[in-house]
Amino acid sequence: MTALARAARSLARTPGPTLAAVAALGLAGAAIAGRGLSALLFEVRPADPLTFTMAAAALVVVAAAACARPALRAARVDPGVALREE
Repeated sequence: MTALARAARSLARTPGPTLAAVAALGLAGAAIAGRGLSALLFEVRPADPLTFTMAAAALVVVAAAACARPALRAARVDPGVALREE
């Protein structure tokens, strides 16, 4: 494994616990809001597990992509060059 790959993996792993906590809070909030909006839902239960799973998976993929792009970009920069430019 190259140094670039190790640095990218390290930078991408950092937001993992935050992402998990936010996803859990979001699912809890969605469950509460679903119960309140149950009269507006048509042929979907307020706590439909498939809907919750798919929505959470989509948000995790988007958040991971949002974290990975800057991490890969930062990993490509030579630390010496970055320190000299400041």
